Amino acid sequence: MSANAFLDRVFQHVPRGRVARFQFDNWRQAGRPTSEGFGMLPSSGIDVDALAARIMDVDHYVGNVDHVVECRSISDSRFVAPAQVRFYQRIKVPALGEIQMDLVLTDHGERDGFRVCAWHQLDTETGRLDKRRGARSAYNVGAWLLKPDVVGYALSSAPQKDDVGRIKFAMLTKGADATAGQVVKAAIEGMVRWSRRG
Repeated sequence: MSANAFLDRVFQHVPRGRVARFQFDNWRQAGRPTSEGFGMLPSSGIDVDALAARIMDVDHYVGNVDHVVECRSISDSRFVAPAQVRFYQRIKVPALGEIQMDLVLTDHGERDGFRVCAWHQLDTETGRLDKRRGARSAYNVGAWLLKPDVVGYALSSAPQKDDVGRIKFAMLTKGADATAGQVVKAAIEGMVRWSRRG
């Protein structure tokens, strides 16, 4: 699996014309318990190269990206730096616990006027993770769309139901859909701040 099909869906939801304020859209994807979501925030003076470099710098997410408690690149000959990086990530969802996954992040270069960085989950590798360290992700795919005056962020994710139980699963899926717009906006603001710290 790659992020390509997800990116095709995301680009169908990119706002047309000028973006003057934060815009968010979400949509259902067949067979998945969470919606896919995409937000776009205007932000003047974006250094696209610097922002893309921060996004690809997975070894420094901890302390710079909210809720990330562990993140490290993994050497894998299938994925060639600097355009691709495989990495392990564990995040803490407030009041609900930790979720972990094995991912590949790719700098896709330019598409429709945007610099695109997108990731997808390695399902087999994620399935092998020790669930005592946190629930494993059932799926996780996302993307960053960058321009000098606007930043977009898209995400689709859910935990493995057997790892969290029925009640927590509902909170992590239905609850995630309810707060997705706020989460996406905060992610954009945080990554932009990090890129500007130099």
